[in-house]
Amino acid sequence: MRICVYAASSARVAPEFHQAARELGEALALAHCSVVYGGGSQGLMGSLADGALAAGGEVIGILPRFMADLEWGHPGLTHLELVEDMRERKHRLLTDSDAVIALPGGCGTLEELFEAITLKRLGIYFNPIVLLNVRGFYAPLQGFMEQVIAERFMNPEHAAMWALVDRVEDVLPTIRATPKWREDARNYAVVR
Repeated sequence: MRICVYAASSARVAPEFHQAARELGEALALAHCSVVYGGGSQGLMGSLADGALAAGGEVIGILPRFMADLEWGHPGLTHLELVEDMRERKHRLLTDSDAVIALPGGCGTLEELFEAITLKRLGIYFNPIVLLNVRGFYAPLQGFMEQVIAERFMNPEHAAMWALVDRVEDVLPTIRATPKWREDARNYAVVR
């Protein structure tokens, strides 16, 4: 499996977040999953890559050229693909991925996550999306999305587009248990 992972670049977050990222990278590598991520060496991105690489995994980074020019890329990746801009990076991260995992992160991580959810709602992306809820990080977002559905900005069926898990060891079983999104998703993308 090729797994797209979104993650923070901030190195100043609590150690528990780094530990979860390293454990996730290791778990994916041991399960023979290729990790495709933003290509960074800092923050949770770096911890994820380090965990996967230490376990012998394949790690593919997708990095905009301006970030490479600033030497933000991870030096030990299996493969580093340079792209022109952030838009192309997001597209390449999702292309051919069998699932998306979102580690905690800031506005960049959330933007990537919401794009994946939006593409799933529109019937463009069909694979599982899992939010790793380290230290309850995504609980407020889950509550917000429930409100979005309750206020009829999304259909109740849309709540099944992502899953929230609290432990690294639950990520892969959740991905494997999640069926592909409905091919007719566009028929109920709009709230009527």
